[in-house]
Amino acid sequence: MTTKNWWQHAVVYQVYPRSYQDSNGDGIGDLAGLKSRLSYIKKLGADVIWLNPIYESPDKDNGYDISNYRKINPKYGTMKSFEDLLTAAHSKGLKILMDLVVNHTSDQAEWFKESRKSKDNKYRDYYIWRDPKDGKAPNNWGSYFSGPAWKYDETTKQYYLHLFEEGQPDLNWENPEVRESVWDIMRFWLDKGVDGFRMDVINLISKPEGLPDAPAPDNAAYGDVQAVVADGHRLNEFLKEMNQKVISKYDIMTVGEMPGSTPEDVIDYTGLNAHELNMVFQFEHVSLSPNPNKRLGKWNDQPVALVDLKQALSRWQKALDGKAWNSLYWNNHDQPRAVSRFATDNPKYRERAAKMLGTTLHMLQGTPYVYEGEELGMTNAHYKDLKQYEDVESINAYKELVEKEGIVDKPTMLRYLAHMSRDNARTPMQWDDSAHAGFTTGKPWFDLNANYPDINAKAELADSNSVFYYYQKLIKLRHQEDIIVYGNYEELDPQDNEAFSYRRHYQGQTLLVMTNFTDHTIERDYDQADYDELLLSNYHEHLGQTTLQPYEARVYLKRN
Repeated sequence: MTTKNWWQHAVVYQVYPRSYQDSNGDGIGDLAGLKSRLSYIKKLGADVIWLNPIYESPDKDNGYDISNYRKINPKYGTMKSFEDLLTAAHSKGLKILMDLVVNHTSDQAEWFKESRKSKDNKYRDYYIWRDPKDGKAPNNWGSYFSGPAWKYDETTKQYYLHLFEEGQPDLNWENPEVRESVWDIMRFWLDKGVDGFRMDVINLISKPEGLPDAPAPDNAAYGDVQAVVADGHRLNEFLKEMNQKVISKYDIMTVGEMPGSTPEDVIDYTGLNAHELNMVFQFEHVSLSPNPNKRLGKWNDQPVALVDLKQALSRWQKALDGKAWNSLYWNNHDQPRAVSRFATDNPKYRERAAKMLGTTLHMLQGTPYVYEGEELGMTNAHYKDLKQYEDVESINAYKELVEKEGIVDKPTMLRYLAHMSRDNARTPMQWDDSAHAGFTTGKPWFDLNANYPDINAKAELADSNSVFYYYQKLIKLRHQEDIIVYGNYEELDPQDNEAFSYRRHYQGQTLLVMTNFTDHTIERDYDQADYDELLLSNYHEHLGQTTLQPYEARVYLKRN
């Protein structure tokens, strides 16, 4: 790997603004609150802050339904609030990555309001409208959020496409005017000084010609739309145009969210000479352990098999090395908490397990992303009642699978939600053990995780052995050691179902990473006695050179 760019050395800290810090007591996190916490993010060592959407929105999908791309959601503040945040971040050496949501808009966006007025409105072709077919929807596509992907509109007697919530109509990227409008939005923010974009479901923007039916599981009411929409035939073309018209004019970082993309696809979109994007969020490792019943999709509560996890991550490490660039993440606003899903949140082992997961990920090749609270070892909320949920995906799935179709019973579905719901990541940030965890002086928009008196930033910062300071060490090592950034990847014992071990090689140096994913002691010998230095471990006391204690992580370095 010879190409060197600032974003290859960077570590990104993701902020879900409504759950991070409230400054005015209305119970909703805001930009002024985030600004007050910049020193905390800087202390952690992160280089970039990725902000989930802060634009004007009716909030049917927590800001991913945008009604005005050039205005700030009043819940978060004003444009001046944003500009103040950007200035303050830059003064601390922190960059800001915006969320670009352009597969769809809100149905309250002016473009869509105009589009639905008549078939000859100049914005009609900004969206995907179709006549009924045999009195029904144009095809069998299902929404990612359950139910149909088409909504009938009485005004013009046609259906519009919405791959997500019905208040999120899909844009028609075949229309060059749509693309030019998107480029204008990007320039608007880049000219303000933002440092790049995370692009929401960007690989869904090129729909297949003729909009054919999608494959459907047995007896399913709707087809699996991802199978026909992801990585469409014009995606490369659209991304190249985006790069040529906008991205190439600025020194920025770009990451595309791409469900369903393979390493081979991604080398096309992010190849070091592809002139498209810098990197992609792939979903292979976070899509493991789906329900055996395909009708239930991701809804399951079974642990991820370590052999499968290693295979998924190793596949991307090997395929992209020297050709493209990985993004590294365990969790985000759309995924359950990593320590609960991939390790354990048992209080006996939670801190060790959180550090072990951080080690496993941060020593890989790629740009690491830390989701707010991950650096504290925050856990799933373990809700037991549907009334505790807020997320549209979770609520819709429950209504469809339990109440409407009766495929799964209520207690089982609640177990699945407690394990996999996006709401597990969206509980407010746990700052201290005071009322509402220091997140707000008012009533929080969403219930806090009940364990905040024990797991919070104040306690972590007071404990030199905390998860926070361990993450700080991980980030510092990446900034110091080029082998962590650029080294190639060698997997060790892929069929080992207890330990995840691998080596990295760069300019005559070797890095050895060993992590124990179990709650018992194991023996592993990879000639670690021959290494020059134990760079990092989540245990101060070791039982021996080859003995790994429960959830132990070790990183060795052999210098040339």
